[in-house]
Amino acid sequence: MTRPDRRAESSSNRLPRWVVGGLAVPATVFIGVFYLWPVGTLIGRSFTLESLRSALHDPAIRHIAWFTTWQAGLSTMLTVAIGLVPAYLLARFEFRGRRLLTAAITVPFVLPTVVVGAAFLALLPDRLDQSVIAIVMAHVFFNVAVVVRGVGGLWEQLPPDLGAAARTLGASPSRTMREITLPLLTPAIAASASIVFLFTFTSFGVVRLLGGPAHPTLEVEIWQQATRFGDVGVAAVLSVAQLVVLGLAVAWFSRLQTTHRRALDLAPLTHRQRARTPRQRAFVIGATIAILVAIAVPVAALVDRSLRTGPGHSLAAWRSVFGAHANDASRPTVVAGFDPLASVVTSLRFALIAMVISVVVGGCAALAISTLRRGGRLLDTGLMLPLGTSAVTIGFGLLITFDTAPFDWRGSPWMIPLGHALVATPFVVRLLLPVLRSIDPDLRDAASTLGASPIRVWREIDLRMLGRPLLTGAGFALAISLGEFGATSLLTRSGRETLPIAIERLLNRPGALLHAQGYVLATVLAALTFVIIGAVEAVRLGSDQRA
Repeated sequence: MTRPDRRAESSSNRLPRWVVGGLAVPATVFIGVFYLWPVGTLIGRSFTLESLRSALHDPAIRHIAWFTTWQAGLSTMLTVAIGLVPAYLLARFEFRGRRLLTAAITVPFVLPTVVVGAAFLALLPDRLDQSVIAIVMAHVFFNVAVVVRGVGGLWEQLPPDLGAAARTLGASPSRTMREITLPLLTPAIAASASIVFLFTFTSFGVVRLLGGPAHPTLEVEIWQQATRFGDVGVAAVLSVAQLVVLGLAVAWFSRLQTTHRRALDLAPLTHRQRARTPRQRAFVIGATIAILVAIAVPVAALVDRSLRTGPGHSLAAWRSVFGAHANDASRPTVVAGFDPLASVVTSLRFALIAMVISVVVGGCAALAISTLRRGGRLLDTGLMLPLGTSAVTIGFGLLITFDTAPFDWRGSPWMIPLGHALVATPFVVRLLLPVLRSIDPDLRDAASTLGASPIRVWREIDLRMLGRPLLTGAGFALAISLGEFGATSLLTRSGRETLPIAIERLLNRPGALLHAQGYVLATVLAALTFVIIGAVEAVRLGSDQRA
């Protein structure tokens, strides 16, 4: 007896074409108008002989391009090398507090880049401020979780008998690691390295705070050319050059993954073990303490500097930002041009708007992608494009595209949350698609057999499954918007400073009180991020327990 074709069996409860098409419209318009059009405008403005000649013959720009590339390469290599230690620890050993350590390693990655920059500015001595060492240290701190998650996930599934066989044949642990384990991990290492390189090559917040005028990257130079020097042509050339380099780098890492891919019989269950020998126990204890100290010290330095406006510690900076006289025009920050307390309110307002846009567009897109075939893949690819584009490039594209009538929206406040939503929407889609694709078709068939219309089947089954993933996506969108710095630095206007903008301005102005206020706002932004991500994790864990 032949099995009935699932496609024919389920065709009766598919959504009508007009419904699926309607779901795809918001995402298609969103990505087409606010990403593809600005990027196309950017490319069109870059290919002028004068702009190309100006960029190619400027030795300062060539130096910036070289510095951007080698610091990103160095940051990537150090991040991978350091990240292998906690990846090995978490993949191979079972110990008390392992889950807490895993969560702690993720903390730096969820922090906004401007907070990480402020933390290292507070931690490092003056002689290391605005140095390459400071930039690389912050990059490693921020990105090591990428390696731990990417490499550790494969490492804990590697068959343990491979290493045991090598040791039986007389191979030392170091040789086993070098000749067996690392070659097997190369695809995961390459994938993690490509992500780290993308983040460090397009780093903006960290470099703005820790690099200073002596160490700009392409990302910072694009911002300077567009905002300070007013040379839109050169900024466009640099943006396109940055996209080309990123494309080549990702292609190279992808080729590396393919070349070193091996067929493995991965262990279905983890083979973590308790530390048995004194050497193993010393490694577990020492590595755990070192990791926790490395994470806690920069955050503690940030809080400490928020309490220092002079020789001792006080709450003067906190009172000046959140005190009873927050609207007193005599406050130094108001005289300096903006109100730090207002930046908190502005950030929250923009984040809520960006969250709504991301959830609506991402939710509709995920439902359309899960139903469509070829068109769904095309829409999915289009929505992922902003993740491979730097935030400054996105902001710059929006700025130069919508700068003339009838679309002169440069001063519109909604441009900022729109730019944030471009970055956040792909995360919402990625959270929803696995849930939609995991729904058993038999549920839809049973509902259809009982007389439910396709739209009711979709409403009662698909939409009900998306409640918790939508809350998780909303939380991520909120956190991303609160910490976004690159696009905001180009789109913001006086009186609408967000928290990252206010932090950068305060820390770059002279005065102990202003610096302390900058650290206060950085601490507040870090706390808001922790609360949001904690709530997201609580929702996710609750969903897993119910499942």
